[in-house]
Amino acid sequence: MDYPKYVEVNGRKYKINTDFRYAIKCNKIANDETIGDFERALGILCTLFGEESLNHQEDYNRLLELAKKYLCCGKELENTKEEPDMDYVEDYDYIITSFQSDYSINLDEEEMHWWKFYKLLGGLSNSELGNCCILNRVRNLRNFDLKNIKDEKERQKIKEAKDRVALKKTKRQASDKQQESAIKLYEALGYNIRREW
Repeated sequence: MDYPKYVEVNGRKYKINTDFRYAIKCNKIANDETIGDFERALGILCTLFGEESLNHQEDYNRLLELAKKYLCCGKELENTKEEPDMDYVEDYDYIITSFQSDYSINLDEEEMHWWKFYKLLGGLSNSELGNCCILNRVRNLRNFDLKNIKDEKERQKIKEAKDRVALKKTKRQASDKQQESAIKLYEALGYNIRREW
């Protein structure tokens, strides 16, 4: 499969930093509640397309659309209210170990295109019969429904294990009023940054 390496906007070609680590950095920036929407958008552009992308303000909105499409591997993401069972940053060691055990790929020593990485991540071993990589064992534990356990001792033991591997809450919690104020400020400065970032 031929994975994308460039995007073009207004006749300008921007090279994509295709290694999966850049996409993980973009994910981290997108979820960072300590920075504003405008800074978040610029951080994603700079990380994914390099500093050159910041030189052409008129390209920002289209570059953000293309960044989103690229980071979603060319697919539309479904809006879901389900709690995530994995985080690229928090679970990085599990991911590295799982790629090594399932594919004999040492991600610490190898560059890999984000789309290939994402495809292989989805194919990691996951079996109820025990043949399961460490990442998916952790994800399965996070998703395990304690209601299925009748024995109180066993339920408590599994609850403690779930607590040990639980994800930290990293979602942004800016109020609608704060977001609206930020958007108005950026519009007043002449920027038209989309709200999804």
